[in-house]
Amino acid sequence: MSHQDEYADADEETALLSRPQDKRAKKPTPLPTTQLSILMVLQLAEPITSHCIYPFINQLISELDITGGDERKVGYYAGLIQSLFFATEALFVLQWSRASDYIGRKPVLLTGVGGLCISMLFFGLAKTFLGLVISRCIVGVMNGNIGVIKSMIGELTDSSNMAQGFALMPVVWSVGATVGPFIGGQLAKPHDRWPNLFTSEFWIKYPYFLPCAASSAFSALTFVIVAVFLKETVQRRKKAPTSPTGDIPSGPLQDDTTEEPASLRSLLVRPVLVSVANYGALALLDIAYLALLPLFLATPIEFGGLGMNPATIGTVLGSFGLMNGSFQALFFAKFVDRWGPKRVFMAGMTSFIPLFILPPIINMVARRDGITALVWTLLAVQLFIGIIMDMSFGCIFMFITSAAPNKQSLGATNGIAQLAASIIRTIGPASATSLFALSVEHGWLGGYAVYGIFIVISALLILLAIPLPRRSWKEDAAQ
Repeated sequence: MSHQDEYADADEETALLSRPQDKRAKKPTPLPTTQLSILMVLQLAEPITSHCIYPFINQLISELDITGGDERKVGYYAGLIQSLFFATEALFVLQWSRASDYIGRKPVLLTGVGGLCISMLFFGLAKTFLGLVISRCIVGVMNGNIGVIKSMIGELTDSSNMAQGFALMPVVWSVGATVGPFIGGQLAKPHDRWPNLFTSEFWIKYPYFLPCAASSAFSALTFVIVAVFLKETVQRRKKAPTSPTGDIPSGPLQDDTTEEPASLRSLLVRPVLVSVANYGALALLDIAYLALLPLFLATPIEFGGLGMNPATIGTVLGSFGLMNGSFQALFFAKFVDRWGPKRVFMAGMTSFIPLFILPPIINMVARRDGITALVWTLLAVQLFIGIIMDMSFGCIFMFITSAAPNKQSLGATNGIAQLAASIIRTIGPASATSLFALSVEHGWLGGYAVYGIFIVISALLILLAIPLPRRSWKEDAAQ
């Protein structure tokens, strides 16, 4: 019997992360590597497509003449494009996650990756700001994949190997965050870089189509892999037979029934709400930082940034992804096993404070001396702190999974979490980049006011982690 089948036949009321009764049985259950590998390939498509545009999005907005030539206003529109994806995702992600509890995970995942493929082609062909907006809205409407992927990992793992399973998510995301900026930075404007190869007028008219098409092709390949090889984890529900009096008889047939998903209202209990609140806090700070980082790298030094070109930005962001993936793969599960997910999560949340302190310092050094070795060293320190921060995601995913009342409600529970994160991520990029633009335009705190605001917010949001259990909600309740 496979690990997946063992999970399906388990008692549906068994705690998702209950402590093993036999203290001697410490060997982790082997991970179902084939199915997890397919899920990771599927997840890889998301950061590739989302990070692909980061190296050139600010330059694209400038070239579309949206800002009227005012470089200081680029941040408004760059943030708006990112926010629109999350706004449309927020409208549909709970429905997709909830639907996956009933119709299965696979159909929802295929819809999501298909949306990625279509959206990126539209983005590469867009010649107006409205075209960029429509492209991002398409993928937002069709995408419910992250919540469903987390649900499937929860179904394919148990308490002994769940940290290893969720450790793969930031690793894969980091790989995508490496490949995505590399694609965007290296393949943008192919006519300028390789004029003897890309001779058609098409590449002059659509200078950013090639990186978008490359990421779209990967999504198309992923669609085929998932369609052919991914196995469904949601079991078909068989209606329990009833006696003439309406009672459910005992016997073998009852073993074929499975528990129905909990109602959405019944999911709004303390473990779920506390976990979702912390995920929302993490999502707010993370998306603000991710929106500010490429803007900081691209903005001219005199306006508070480092004035890097798309290729250099792609290299910087790609290097971060490579370091992050290696670190998460080597150390995340070990750190969680030693210190518990709560302590690791709080360490990651605390890391946002230096992450928002460093950009003004780096810019001041660059204004004084230019892009020197000291600037690169400080930037490397900032990226390493970002790696520590990124461990928070694997931890909060474990808390959300353990908060689910039963396995049939994993999709809805993750859907609620993803809905909260999507709403917050709708506000985060636009507010962060707009605050950046306002800070620079009006000289608030020397142009660095945006960082001061997020330092204060970071310090306050750490307090939300205090009610989290040390290990998991089920273990905490059992003690």
